[in-house]
Amino acid sequence: MNETLAEVGEFALIDRLTRDVVRGPEVSLGPGDDGAVISVDGALVISVDVLNEGVHFRTDWVAPADDGHRAIAGAVADIEAMGAVPTNVLVALSAPPDLETTWFDRFMAGVLEECETAHVTLVGGDLSGARALAAAVTALGMTRGRPVITRAGAQPGDAVAIKGRVGGAAAGLAVLARGFRSPRALVSAYQRPQVPYGAGAEAARHGATALIDVSDGLVADLGHIAALSSVVIDLDSGTLDIPEPLQAVAHATGKDPLDFVLAGGEDHALVGTFPFGGVPQTWTVLGRVQHLDGRDPQILVDGQEWLGARGWAHFA
Repeated sequence: MNETLAEVGEFALIDRLTRDVVRGPEVSLGPGDDGAVISVDGALVISVDVLNEGVHFRTDWVAPADDGHRAIAGAVADIEAMGAVPTNVLVALSAPPDLETTWFDRFMAGVLEECETAHVTLVGGDLSGARALAAAVTALGMTRGRPVITRAGAQPGDAVAIKGRVGGAAAGLAVLARGFRSPRALVSAYQRPQVPYGAGAEAARHGATALIDVSDGLVADLGHIAALSSVVIDLDSGTLDIPEPLQAVAHATGKDPLDFVLAGGEDHALVGTFPFGGVPQTWTVLGRVQHLDGRDPQILVDGQEWLGARGWAHFA
């Protein structure tokens, strides 16, 4: 039988977690003390993301290593969405004492692998006993001399563009909820999001006026930009990529494929607004920003109010 967290103990677990952590150049003091010490280049951007068992993940749907990847990806995507360069993360894990250490080890392996992919350094965190699994990741990033990009800067005439995929995670979740494991590409999109790391800084270099990551759904997240920028955003459905596996899942579940693409979250693509002619070549233009002209801030699809699924909202 595998040993449990209670049998190993808090400090031995922390030692297992931190022994192979590689320090980034900005870190002068990493895990092991009451706080980490880092050097800041430009403004410091901070965000926190929480994953709760039964809400954000199920252990029968997502492997422990994938949970680690998802935890880091979701938090670091928020730093990317500010136009900053992600640099560091802190991970706090709450877990039942009878959880087997193999789960913990595999989870942390996923955390460290995603940290390497995202080019961030783990500098600390916390470990606590609890009745259910939960992970909270605090992510840090630096602007390195460039202005922060918020949700409030979109201007009429701007292009709306995206980097990364959308809809795959939601379709993968629909597949898992029905007891299936294929199409594999969609299940993988849910289990291990592919954040377009570096896209935030790329957007900043190209003068992006507003930026957000797609965590709750394209319509829902662009809605935040529209509301805070006091604009209308009109999307062209013909620009949206709807791969064949996603179409197949939509058909099998009786859904409109656009519901997955426009309302599906947890892909963590970046979507933003750019001055006309300023969109990076690696991004896909989805639509335009318009004046309010007496309208409320809103998202249109092909010039019409979108009446389909709107995206995820906690407590709704």
